[in-house]
Amino acid sequence: MKSTKIIVYLSGFLFSISVALTSYINSSFLERYISEYYIGAIYIIASIFTIWAMLKMPKLLSRLGNRFTALLFSLFNFIALLTLAFSNNVYAIIVAFILFFLSINFLIASFDIFVEDISKNSSVGKLRGLFLMIVNLAWVIAQLVSSSIIAQSSFRGIYLLSAGFIFLVSIILVFKLDNFRDPKYTKVPILKTFKVFIKNKNISKIYLINLILKLFFAWMVIYLPIYLYQHLGFGWREIGIIFTVMLIPFVLLDYPLGKLSDKIGEKKILIVGFLFAILFTFLIPLIGKSSVLVWAIVLFGTRIGAATIEVMSEGYFFKEIKEKNADEVSFFRNTYPLSYIIAPAIAIPVFLILPSFKYLFFIITIFLLLGLLLTLRLKDVK
Repeated sequence: MKSTKIIVYLSGFLFSISVALTSYINSSFLERYISEYYIGAIYIIASIFTIWAMLKMPKLLSRLGNRFTALLFSLFNFIALLTLAFSNNVYAIIVAFILFFLSINFLIASFDIFVEDISKNSSVGKLRGLFLMIVNLAWVIAQLVSSSIIAQSSFRGIYLLSAGFIFLVSIILVFKLDNFRDPKYTKVPILKTFKVFIKNKNISKIYLINLILKLFFAWMVIYLPIYLYQHLGFGWREIGIIFTVMLIPFVLLDYPLGKLSDKIGEKKILIVGFLFAILFTFLIPLIGKSSVLVWAIVLFGTRIGAATIEVMSEGYFFKEIKEKNADEVSFFRNTYPLSYIIAPAIAIPVFLILPSFKYLFFIITIFLLLGLLLTLRLKDVK
């Protein structure tokens, strides 16, 4: 079991580096082909395809198993990254980006099942916190690397490096985890799954809290790099430093907070997380150009909140839902692509109303406030 844990953590680390290398540059890369005001439309299309595909995930898992499903989508991701690296055709790039986005979501859900399997008879909050800490360490490392590569070469270098890491994940899935035994995945009609979430008030609340967190991430991934680069004039090296510091709370907080939640519950910690996220996100439109240090501190503060919310919402949900409930897991994971529909769907028309790009960050602050209100009505898992 110990060796299996190490393999799951290692493959999760490599996968996360692959994702993190590209996450904050995707919108700037797409901006070479599409106006910044309509990049969100590509995310909406990719998200719709992803949600539709993930509704089929339980059936796919039952037929192929989680290990082979993860291998299949790691190869899809690899192909998509190579296309993004080498193609100059806008239509090929759009199709590749959709496949890239979809495969990431499938792999995230697959790793959920692997982690749930190694969490049997263990403290869920502690193990999920450790996994999230390892994953987020990869994000910090990736930001250090990605900005230097862009400054020295181009976006192509980033996508090629990302492809290299996902290929390593594929190799691990081919030769390792052969002792993983799939649970009997419970196939439940989508309407019934939806009713499960509605009927269980705490599960529906944590779902909405997680959706708001993913909306925050989507907002930042799509619009923060554009704002820093295009509107405030920071270079990619400076942005890389800012983002590296910004992501450190995910490494520092996930594991200890996961352990703490096993002792005192998630609600109190969630409240503190939302207060941090609300305060520092509200400051973003107010600080202007300023310095790298100021931006690093402010964004560091937002991620103290986000890291806290992430590990608490993950731990809470997976204390209630087991790995065999593939429908509930995939439904919960649909918050990621759903957030990439909601964020640009709100932002695109708001562009026509707001006098400045920076006011977009006041909008996401309002959603964080809604998350705080939901948290106040949440009950801790016993």
